[in-house]
Amino acid sequence: MCGIVGAVAQRDVADILVEGLKRLEYRGYDSAGLAIISGTQTLNRIRRLGKVQALADALQEEPLQGGTGIAHTRWATHGEPSEANAHPHRSGNIAVVHNGIIENYESLRNILQQEGYVFTSQTDTEVIAHLVERELKNTSSLLDAVMKTRTMLDGAYGMVVIDRTQPDQMVVARSGSPLVIGFGIGEHFVASDQLALLPVTRKFAFLEEGDVAVIRRDGVQIFDKNNQAIERIAQESTIEHDAGDKGEFRHYMLKEIYEQPQAITNTLEGRLFNGQLNLEALGDLSAIDHVQIIACGTSYHAGMTARYWIEQLAGISCNVEIASEFRYRKSVVRKNSLLVTLSQSGETADTLAALRLAKTIGFDKTLTICNVPGSSLVRESDMALMTRAGAEIGVASTKAFTTQLVALLLLTAALGRGRSLTPELEQQLISALTQLPGLIDKALAMNNDIQQLAERFAEKHHALFLGRGDQYPIAMEGALKLKEISYIHAEAYAAGELKHGPLALIDAEMPIVVVAPHNDLVEKLKSNIEEVRARGGELFVFAGEAAAITPQDNMIVLPMPPCDDLVAPILYTLPLQLLSYHVAVIKGTDVDQPRNLAKSVTVE
Repeated sequence: MCGIVGAVAQRDVADILVEGLKRLEYRGYDSAGLAIISGTQTLNRIRRLGKVQALADALQEEPLQGGTGIAHTRWATHGEPSEANAHPHRSGNIAVVHNGIIENYESLRNILQQEGYVFTSQTDTEVIAHLVERELKNTSSLLDAVMKTRTMLDGAYGMVVIDRTQPDQMVVARSGSPLVIGFGIGEHFVASDQLALLPVTRKFAFLEEGDVAVIRRDGVQIFDKNNQAIERIAQESTIEHDAGDKGEFRHYMLKEIYEQPQAITNTLEGRLFNGQLNLEALGDLSAIDHVQIIACGTSYHAGMTARYWIEQLAGISCNVEIASEFRYRKSVVRKNSLLVTLSQSGETADTLAALRLAKTIGFDKTLTICNVPGSSLVRESDMALMTRAGAEIGVASTKAFTTQLVALLLLTAALGRGRSLTPELEQQLISALTQLPGLIDKALAMNNDIQQLAERFAEKHHALFLGRGDQYPIAMEGALKLKEISYIHAEAYAAGELKHGPLALIDAEMPIVVVAPHNDLVEKLKSNIEEVRARGGELFVFAGEAAAITPQDNMIVLPMPPCDDLVAPILYTLPLQLLSYHVAVIKGTDVDQPRNLAKSVTVE
């Protein structure tokens, strides 16, 4: 979740480290810091609470020179956000930055305190610094000290360690939290995400689970979990990153909402061509009898939507489960099952752990739908279907979600061929997908109306979102977006469940948002709408014209472009994204970096 950047170079690295942290700001954090070995082996450290810019300003006042350094943005787990808890942490000559959670830190802390080590923070990370410093009393090798330290740690970590007395190297270790090495000429780098290093290199090698590496100016040595020397192939990155350019938009989130027509076109490129679906990259799925989808957050809602499609169009049973629940319960795996993981980053800790578990309990094949090439989920899955959404900077996912839905429709088509997906139905799907980018453009044209609508939410504290069928997960996603960036408490319900409890919440102060395309369930949904109106609720309905839902007292209806039922969940996502965005702007919250949240959740 946090950001790590490190460098060993013949030039001063402070600016490289700060620029790397700025490129990782979208992940979410509460403090930032760096440590640099300067001059005659002097270890200098600066830490600041708040934004990376505060750290950059401090460096302007007190410049640090030196060719070896580490930097970090922290998202608080153990200990409140504070300068004392910010990374890097020190012990004697040692400085450490760390992503992840050390689960046995309390017992280690007690042992170290009994030995006389003094702790200056509330973090779990500080035990790593003290352990490495302690091990160096028995060896002159920083590598050996880190290797010995990692055997004592339970939990997840991606860590980088430097030693004031050995300024020509960094030692890094990965267990559950991603790290990537960047290769230069006479200089090398490390980061938690290659985006941080794009200004200085395009050549990267990803550390695998259990790897430890020594990074020097003149080379890199990598060792596997058994401490055996191993080579990890470096590859040229083609990733583009435009985090510094919002263009005409006020926020990245709005920019990314408006990028969705192009992002979906990119997802379909090469897969939808001349009126035909090209799904050969998914291989032969004819033996698959069951699909298990694993995901978290927004990706979980995409999986929930796909369950309707897979069972309806492909005629295959499908379960969807939150990754953090799946990995800690006893699962019964059906024969001929396909495990599908969904993740924007490809590094979501719970989803990655669920994939690794699935490989041990009998799933026949694994597929990830992901936005980041080279990520852990992509490397460790049997197959990958890339969404090609481009870099998504806003913490609240928008284009990553809709491109996941498009990819899931493609997967549904691949599963359905030779089963219940008839040639006629496949042509209907092809036509719907072909028209989708244009339909999204029409939905985006509703922006001004939705902006006016958002003003009615500014003073509200609660909201309810309703949908039926495959629109229920879209209602869930709408509620999540509103709570993520505006901090309004929002819930979603399948509309048919209103009479089983939620009607008790309805009053004039509770706005109710309804997604109402013209489909087989629209008449049922109209009855649910009347249940709300009869109890004084204020309704905001996004409705298909053919649904024939007309404005009434305490009910505003915004007409949606007509569309095929197959892609309606994707289209109806757009107004909910815009609504959440404009409500957040009115309330003055941090739209792109909402409080307490991170973009890439790499801790459990």
